Amino acid sequence: MILQDKKVLITGGTGSLGKQLVSRIITGEQGTPAKIIVFSRDEAKQHQMRLDWKRKAVATDEIIFRQAEELLEFRIGDVRDFHSIQSVLNNVDIVINTAALKQVPTCEYFPFEAVQTNIDGAHNIVKAIENNGYEVDTAVCVSTDKACKPINVMGMTKAVQERIFITGNLKCEKTRFIGVRYGNVLSSRGSVIPLFIDQIKHGRPVTITDSRMTRFLLPLNKAVDTLFFAIKEAKRGEIIVSKPPSALIEDVVNVMIGDRNIEKQFMGIRPGEKIHEILISEEECFRTIDRDDHYAIQPIFPECRTSKQSESYLEKEFSSADNLLSTHEIKRLLEENNLLIEDQPDEKQEVF
Repeated sequence: MILQDKKVLITGGTGSLGKQLVSRIITGEQGTPAKIIVFSRDEAKQHQMRLDWKRKAVATDEIIFRQAEELLEFRIGDVRDFHSIQSVLNNVDIVINTAALKQVPTCEYFPFEAVQTNIDGAHNIVKAIENNGYEVDTAVCVSTDKACKPINVMGMTKAVQERIFITGNLKCEKTRFIGVRYGNVLSSRGSVIPLFIDQIKHGRPVTITDSRMTRFLLPLNKAVDTLFFAIKEAKRGEIIVSKPPSALIEDVVNVMIGDRNIEKQFMGIRPGEKIHEILISEEECFRTIDRDDHYAIQPIFPECRTSKQSESYLEKEFSSADNLLSTHEIKRLLEENNLLIEDQPDEKQEVF
């Protein structure tokens, strides 16, 4: 039981992944932790999450003062601020860094903001552990397919974040720094599926960037499963990669629209977008091994690697353009994750 009696810190814990991660940890499926700390800078999201945890519709802020005695603790702070993250890391066993600026166009228009969150935030975590000699057992960075052969700011900053965590293994002997790399997480905040659902429900045209666009489709629970697998199995410096299915986005839209008389509109590629995403590049293949239902990318530093020369390595890059789901398979995936709209859409609404 990897989390039994552990003190777990989740940075960016009020995001889509953070909230799902907390809800899974609370079940005790990986052991009952001593404490779960949700660390983020958004007090409104923290308050709502606290209300959900308490099963209250409304409450005043006095509930915050009793949290020290409870399993779930909320801390206002920002990974960008060294002193803020340094204070919350004290006595933590496991830190999972889900804090991120992750929307591709946002990062294109505000690149330095992405640098401060995705790069400086990761650096602050490693520096705080190193400078203070904190005995953190495991630190996990959450990365993305966009970090592989990056062409956009989001991917570039996430690629650097991976490297910062990997180098942490050379500085902090007591801490295992590892990572996970995801494709598109279904229904996460800012992802395209919720947009499609809203457009279809209101009978509006469904907007697609390009008819050739493919994406990995990873359910939120599978993303959490990958995190648990990494904490349990990853060696120092490894990046664990899930094996999600992929699909043509236009096929996903066609399945979601079904028999409805709804138009599709092709809008053109957004700033920083790729036609196809890659989870493992050709350059990474020679140090990527199969591990159960995941791939493990060995660290770039030879002194950190644990794999043997005799192990079988990945033969080609892992791209969303390969092994696309059929429309039947897409429908089944969406049904399993409650992402198909059963009711007829509302009448078209006037957009002012």
